[in-house]
Amino acid sequence: MKIDQAIQELRKEKKRKFVQTVDLIINLQNFDVRKEAVNTFIPIPNPSPKTICGFLTRKSNAVDTIIKEEFDRYKTESDLKRLAKKYDFFIATAPLMGLIATKFGRVFGPMGKMPSPQAGIIPMDSDNAIAEVVEKMKKLVRIKSKEKSLKIPVGKEDMTDKELKENVESVITSVENALPRRKDNVKNVMIKLTMSKPIRLGD
Repeated sequence: MKIDQAIQELRKEKKRKFVQTVDLIINLQNFDVRKEAVNTFIPIPNPSPKTICGFLTRKSNAVDTIIKEEFDRYKTESDLKRLAKKYDFFIATAPLMGLIATKFGRVFGPMGKMPSPQAGIIPMDSDNAIAEVVEKMKKLVRIKSKEKSLKIPVGKEDMTDKELKENVESVITSVENALPRRKDNVKNVMIKLTMSKPIRLGD
């Protein structure tokens, strides 16, 4: 099914009490998850709102902030999981990364929430540098291969068909370019809402 037709089909789904996420599912082939990995951030033409938190040496007006002295508030695994689920992305100032990895890494790592050198590390926490990274992160989605299926949020159901279609096309192209064997690694592509069954995309 073509992208615009699939979006129209999703519009017919039962309305929920919340705004559902539109997810793209890219199933892989000829891809060894133990030896090959895709872990990158890609820009999206029509980003949806993101929640971002910064691990910084001081409080910032540009982003929700957790300073070093507050790390000990997060004592249990449940505390860490709650924090990880609260935000889409975490950014950090470079000097704190060792401490962040020690304190939060065991939970944040598997959840794909650790600040990343590719997009979320700030050399110094000046107001301008923080604001610049926050704006950059708002326009990105993360791709991380844990298995032979990538699930990527490409928007929200309250976006226009045109915005969603542009995002889907952009993400598919970016993922193909990030894979070791490009299109040959893609078995099929599906699109779904949070609570819907997936619809397979094709010609």
